[in-house]
Amino acid sequence: MPLYALVDCNNFYASCERLFRPGLKGKPVVVLSNNDGCVIARSNEAKALGIPMGAPAFQWEHVFRKQGVAVFSSNYALYGDLSARVMTVLEDLAPRVEVYSIDEAFLDLSGVADAPGLCRKIRARVGQYTGIPVSIGLARTKTLAKLASRCAKKDPALGGVFDLAGCPDPEAILAAAEVGDVWGIGPRHAKRLLSRGVRTALDFSRLPADWVRKEMTVVGLQTQMELKGISCLPVSSAPAPRRSVLCSRSFGQLVEDKEHLREAVCAFAVRAAEKLRDAGLEAQAVQVFTLTPRHREELPQHQGQATVTLPGPTNFTPDIVAATLRGLDEAFRQGFAYQKAGVLLLGLTPASARQRSLLDLPPEERQRQRALMAVVDAVNRRHGRGALRLAISSAPDRPWHMRQHRRSPRYTTSWDELPRIGQVKG
Repeated sequence: MPLYALVDCNNFYASCERLFRPGLKGKPVVVLSNNDGCVIARSNEAKALGIPMGAPAFQWEHVFRKQGVAVFSSNYALYGDLSARVMTVLEDLAPRVEVYSIDEAFLDLSGVADAPGLCRKIRARVGQYTGIPVSIGLARTKTLAKLASRCAKKDPALGGVFDLAGCPDPEAILAAAEVGDVWGIGPRHAKRLLSRGVRTALDFSRLPADWVRKEMTVVGLQTQMELKGISCLPVSSAPAPRRSVLCSRSFGQLVEDKEHLREAVCAFAVRAAEKLRDAGLEAQAVQVFTLTPRHREELPQHQGQATVTLPGPTNFTPDIVAATLRGLDEAFRQGFAYQKAGVLLLGLTPASARQRSLLDLPPEERQRQRALMAVVDAVNRRHGRGALRLAISSAPDRPWHMRQHRRSPRYTTSWDELPRIGQVKG
């Protein structure tokens, strides 16, 4: 019989910020989005103050000051590294792991003799090795495991682990869960269900299957079956194949100068090419887009977009950058102030299964390109991203860089920002 666990890092971004500042334990913490715009993560103490998710930071600044809220700019280098460490611990202890998001993973514990005991061991090991607190829900389906993890997080008496599969009254758990909190039921369907009087997960599980299939397609029917304990979504250790790679950013201030925009999209192209190589993929086309701020009605508006086909599949950074610059020439319009730009790589294929053509570079030239990129990637992994970079991606003081006035140090990924004894204080 299948048995799944959902491991969820508690208030993950806030927990990462607290890790090197133990003095913040028990104090309210919030993390802001790109350019310090909105609240994207909150500690339990910040939630208790009524600070909502998505709150514009400037509107809540007085609350932050009055209540002593610790406010941080998003630090994705730190969060990504700590997430990878958590997942490594899970992979060491669980038979099969599916990384679902930066702070969640499903475990397939089918056939494990003492699954609750293993979950408690996993929780303790993650805390010991990474310092990140997690909650774990155990159930017969992934959807029920999601609900179980919410119970584990909300009730301190459970010790961070809740076994719904061994619960004597599972229907009581479903009756206590709002239908909009069920994994797989989005806001639109939740609104329709509420209009029919379907308020809880238990209500939804009792709907006629034919109606669910007709109104919510097979995906809704799978969700209903999962709530009934019928597993429809097995754990997959292999990630779904990527169809595209995107690198984009909202700028710290509006950008009108084309040279600054060139530097920005080139930096995005370099990062996107790195992601390609990390995934063992090549791209066949590059799409460049530029956006003016839609909420600034007093400014002229423009949404530029251009797609450039590459001569052949490649992950060679100079080729991708050259295509990006050609795309920008089409997407850019003089006289507009741009707030955001991005680079999207399309037509992804495995680099190991590349189909040759008469237009291909000679094998020795492709080998030279691969060797050059391998050296660049190795140096940047060792000494930090950007240690080796194209000259056009330029310096870190340009106006297109994000505002991150409250960013914590990248303690685990930057040599220059390693914690020093006596430096890190609460």
